[in-house]
Amino acid sequence: MQGLSKTGGSDIPEVLVFEILHRLPVKSLTRFKCVCKPWSSSFQTPLFITKHHNHHLRRNNLNLLLKRSLENRRPYDTYFFSQLSTDKGHNFSVKQTVHLPFFENFLSRPEVHGPCNGILCLSDFTDKVALWNPSTREFKILPQSSIQCPPFASYIPYYNIYIDFGCSGFGYDSQTDDYKVVRFVTIHFGGYDEVYNGYVEFDRNEKVELYSLRSDSWKEISHPGVTAHGPLLINNYINGFYYWLAVGHYEYEISILSFDMVTENFSILPLPLPTTSGTYYLALLDFNGLLGALLPQGEGTEKSFDIWVMNGSWTKQFTIDSVPGVERALGFWKNGELFLESSDHELVLFDPSTRELKNLGIHAYMGTMRISAYVENLVPINGRSEYEEHIIRRLPEGASN
Repeated sequence: MQGLSKTGGSDIPEVLVFEILHRLPVKSLTRFKCVCKPWSSSFQTPLFITKHHNHHLRRNNLNLLLKRSLENRRPYDTYFFSQLSTDKGHNFSVKQTVHLPFFENFLSRPEVHGPCNGILCLSDFTDKVALWNPSTREFKILPQSSIQCPPFASYIPYYNIYIDFGCSGFGYDSQTDDYKVVRFVTIHFGGYDEVYNGYVEFDRNEKVELYSLRSDSWKEISHPGVTAHGPLLINNYINGFYYWLAVGHYEYEISILSFDMVTENFSILPLPLPTTSGTYYLALLDFNGLLGALLPQGEGTEKSFDIWVMNGSWTKQFTIDSVPGVERALGFWKNGELFLESSDHELVLFDPSTRELKNLGIHAYMGTMRISAYVENLVPINGRSEYEEHIIRRLPEGASN
């Protein structure tokens, strides 16, 4: 941190300057890079980045991004992100809207994985994957998949082969200081069948590939033998592991699939309760650093939610009873409050301790809301600026600044 101590002609102890600066938000540090070159370079040292992130983590300084669409525009929906205010008195109002042209013309995309240390992974059903640090406004488009279609397919008449890029996961390997993306890939083999008078799938080949930010490349790894399904909630990365719901050979064989970012191995975990039709609506989440499961109960728009936690075995922590006018849960906030999508498709916040249901005045098209809470981080992802990637940030309509 040498060079931080002398500014404006006065001598300030270096340790004191360091203590002040690492408490500031990323937006302020970005402006202060212009003060002097030593400041700019110091903000990118591992020591400062770790100290800054840990301070905001301890203080639970969360930021909120809401992915949503305002209308149904099939075949393509226009999804965007809303940066929500988390300051007292702002009541989670929209501060900015963010449009990502890289994912613009794809149905229900991008999917969001993480957050992990303030970084989000975005993907779609094509080969498109990107990492995004919304705090530093850095965006990295990942290289092409390592898995390609077999070349012989194009020489067989009426034969069709295509690749489906399915569920992804994103996390951090603490042993190698590396960020990794794991992705399920299916190669479909099919063609025209005269009996059925249409396309028929003859076979499929399921694979898994892993991306390393350190090497900036993909590699193929062993398949776990079950099919991962996308999460209902966003934050399925918990302490070095990523989790999905998974389906075995038979549709009723539902379990939880985990991936260890350090060992790069898969594991199968049981569900909190025996398989039921409602299991598909079970949402996995981070519950105070442990794997949590939120299971809705009841029909219609008045629902209860059971909260289960895995700590060696599943235990039910508590039940949130009879919340009226609710479509589905989106995730927890700082003090146990629960973000929900109302039956009118608005964002609401429910406080279980007071049973207060606060309408936040933010709308979305049915079922399109996904909320992500993250702590700011200065960690670089070796990408380009949002400006270079033509990412558009706008003030909400009616805002004066």
